[in-house]
Amino acid sequence: MLHGLWKLTWIEIKIFMREPMGAFGTIVLPVVVFLGLGRLAGSRLPGPALAASSFVRVGLPVLASLLIAISAVLSLVTIISIYREGGILKRLRATPLRAWTILTAHVLVKLMLTAATLALMVLAGRRYYPVGVNAPLFSFTIALLISTWSILSIGFLIASIVPTARFAQPIGGAILYPMIGLAGLFVPIASFPPGLQAVARVLPLTYAVSLLQGIWNGDAWSMHVGDVAALGLVFVVCTALSVKVFRWE
Repeated sequence: MLHGLWKLTWIEIKIFMREPMGAFGTIVLPVVVFLGLGRLAGSRLPGPALAASSFVRVGLPVLASLLIAISAVLSLVTIISIYREGGILKRLRATPLRAWTILTAHVLVKLMLTAATLALMVLAGRRYYPVGVNAPLFSFTIALLISTWSILSIGFLIASIVPTARFAQPIGGAILYPMIGLAGLFVPIASFPPGLQAVARVLPLTYAVSLLQGIWNGDAWSMHVGDVAALGLVFVVCTALSVKVFRWE
């Protein structure tokens, strides 16, 4: 069973890497955004102000990490839709592989790519980023994987109901990208009007941002149990809904 899972995961990685635009959007683009904005801030702010800027020190790495997670989710939505439309899911379903093995392989691919992209961002940042990276990188990687794992469940739900591959990324982007603006990354949620605060409190990216910012700043995990629980709840709810509405053909 595990042999089949790892073999399918390796096949999916090779298939993904054969598509240059998908690999660029998922792996390279978040790193380019991170470095580009970092260099732009470095040219606009003097040294002391740059070091003191909370957005440059915390917000920018978290933003880049969210872009990594969202890119992974949009890639998942697209590939599942393409596989369904092309009849590949139906043929995979007819193999001895179990349904959870087929879908878990896609999740593992996205988590691996997320970790690889974060590592690339950190390595590039050590050379080009003006402030430097002093965060607890192992804990931050775990926090990002938890966030991505939770948001991937939203991707599965979207992929379950998107009719064709042509609409997969636009619909996924229209759902996920606006969440960034309401997640407390750029403006504190407490400063929102009451209605927007209520909306922000139910968005999974709000808890992902809180978790990522806290871990990046060196907070203990015990301070973010609520964030992890909220992300876990999103995973459970979206997975349960996906099981009911997911279409193999």
